[in-house]
Amino acid sequence: MRSRADVVVVGGGIIGVAVAFYLAKRKYGQIVIVEKEPFLGAGSTAKAAGGIRAQFSTKANIEMSMLSEKLFCSFKEDTGSEALFDQVGYLFALSDDADVTTYTKQYQLQQSVGLNVQLLKPEDIPAYAPHIRIDDIKLATFCHDDGLGDPSEFLRGYERADRDMGVGIEMDCEVTAIRKNSDKISTVRTTKGDISTPLVINCAGPWSALIARMAGAEIKLEPFKRQCVTTGELDFVKPFFPMVVDVKSGLYFHKESKGLLLGWADKDMKSSFDVSIEPDYTDTIIEKALDRIPQLETAEIANQWAGLYETTPDHQAIIGWDSEVGGLFHVTGFSGHGFMHAPAAGVVTSEIVAGVKPTIDISSLGPERFARGLVHHETNVI
Repeated sequence: MRSRADVVVVGGGIIGVAVAFYLAKRKYGQIVIVEKEPFLGAGSTAKAAGGIRAQFSTKANIEMSMLSEKLFCSFKEDTGSEALFDQVGYLFALSDDADVTTYTKQYQLQQSVGLNVQLLKPEDIPAYAPHIRIDDIKLATFCHDDGLGDPSEFLRGYERADRDMGVGIEMDCEVTAIRKNSDKISTVRTTKGDISTPLVINCAGPWSALIARMAGAEIKLEPFKRQCVTTGELDFVKPFFPMVVDVKSGLYFHKESKGLLLGWADKDMKSSFDVSIEPDYTDTIIEKALDRIPQLETAEIANQWAGLYETTPDHQAIIGWDSEVGGLFHVTGFSGHGFMHAPAAGVVTSEIVAGVKPTIDISSLGPERFARGLVHHETNVI
């Protein structure tokens, strides 16, 4: 393992490998990724549902997604690796008058920044998502530029490109301490030895607050469990079936292999690092799914799993320099949107670290916003 580096990226999930990739493209210097698990992407990346969308309620998130979608489309050209971005779209189904009003305003904001989004009447929905119950739906929003991707494919592509550009990748390498000289980062201590460095980029996902504390910093972030279920083969799931979000119930579902992936966020879940599967949680997902897709009555469960969202109070990412510790940069807190925002997060992080004006104005995502009261809540969270 290298004993010194120009930057140490803590966390080898999709965010960490993307940050390293764009820094390496800028020839930033000696870059080392440290990952505590035996392989990359073992945490939240491995549990992600794979959705990629730009239908958000804040300008920063919309623009982050639009940049990411562009980069997902050019992934092979940029990295040399194949990874499919299946642009089947995202459909938000609205059955409450209040949600219709809110999402119509969001639709106007999304259009104002150039997003290719449209409003659908209930009778239009079966052309995009056949076999879902629409008798109570009043309106839907749909963006065909959104879609689905396999997080592991994109992670492996970034990993191969990182290695080709000389990025050091250390697995089974847990950070145990971060040392400072005065108020500036000087050393990262790991289970494989020390790395002398002036810069740590905190991409540790649900564990990011712990990494920050090692350096004497505090960030507003907590881990929360989320569960997903996949079904066996379903003959009514068409190749064009999109990601569907039932806004009232919180259920989301999309095609997965020849069946469906079903997910739901239990907002009453307490913060923890627990990823055990809770049968009652699974039962609730299935009940919500049967209500919206009655044909699932005969479906079989193929798989189920639990993973962690690293969630901030306003459900927006934390990207920026720590205000107390010199040489500490945070890229975390995506609140369930880390995979879809990884390419854009990598780009803007590399720009800011290199002293270049970022492509997107992400000043609203800085870690100091909570102390300053400059919080803009992202409401499109699933």
